[in-house]
Amino acid sequence: MEVLQFPNGSANLTYLLRVGAHELVLRRPPFGQIAPGAHDMKREFKVLGHLWHHFDRAPRAYLFCDDPAVLGADFFVMERRRGEVIRDTMPPTLRVHRDAGRRVAFALVVSMAELHTLEPGACGLADLGRPEGFIDRQLEGWAKRWALARPEDATGEMERIHERLARGKPALSRASIVHNDLKLDNCQFAPENPDRVTSIFDWDMTTLGDPLADLGTLLNYWPDATDTEATQRGTRPGLSRMGLPSRGEITSRYAALTGADPAAARWWEAFALWKTVVVVVQLHRRWVRGESTDPRMAHIADRAPSLVAAARLVLDGAGL
Repeated sequence: MEVLQFPNGSANLTYLLRVGAHELVLRRPPFGQIAPGAHDMKREFKVLGHLWHHFDRAPRAYLFCDDPAVLGADFFVMERRRGEVIRDTMPPTLRVHRDAGRRVAFALVVSMAELHTLEPGACGLADLGRPEGFIDRQLEGWAKRWALARPEDATGEMERIHERLARGKPALSRASIVHNDLKLDNCQFAPENPDRVTSIFDWDMTTLGDPLADLGTLLNYWPDATDTEATQRGTRPGLSRMGLPSRGEITSRYAALTGADPAAARWWEAFALWKTVVVVVQLHRRWVRGESTDPRMAHIADRAPSLVAAARLVLDGAGL
């Protein structure tokens, strides 16, 4: 058996297992202190163990182990899929296609919309979460994570944004399976076809709730020509040079496919920006404590001020 590590994740650890001619993928949580409810391998195994029957972008999960004597943490094994992942540059195999940036983007929107049309009970996932109270639990849960990760020199800006989000929280639009971390580099594409996502990864936060949470998460990561230096959203500047559609176009396409209210997505976009501040601060704290040796984590929290500024801007624009 040969074990290799995939290098591009930010938190969960993902390995390629080669056993003779067979290839498998193993996923486990990061080392060190884990935030409450995060990096849930049992949840991810359950989701993929059921979802692959109904949604072919979900890789098939084979085995889950919760015996810490084996690897020191819960882990699961799933099928290995091959394809292109888009990070900071468009892969050459996809770049040869006309309008590749727009095509991969709208393929992601289509996949997201199709996921949200699935009936959780028909997929064996009716007990994955409780849509009632979903928004309150999201606000409360991420506020607790912020309190645990909050730097000593932090201003009160994160708390003020939380108050604005709590005051303006929307009603649940409807209930669906929510991936909870949908973004371009959690997708895989066949080199010959930029019009269809072939795989979606990182299902460990999947739950039942408002599907606009996924749209907000995607918009939170998405570059736009209207962004200023003070409101940049990502660590991958190459995304803005790929010819991707605007955030407005992404929202409009999703609304056309699902009937969602585009205005309602603004709250979820601001929430996702606020939540991402918590995530990058958590990742940096793990590096400070010596629990991660990934050099990217040394400066990942430098993004926090621009994410906070972007969240304020979205809330201002939505009148919240």
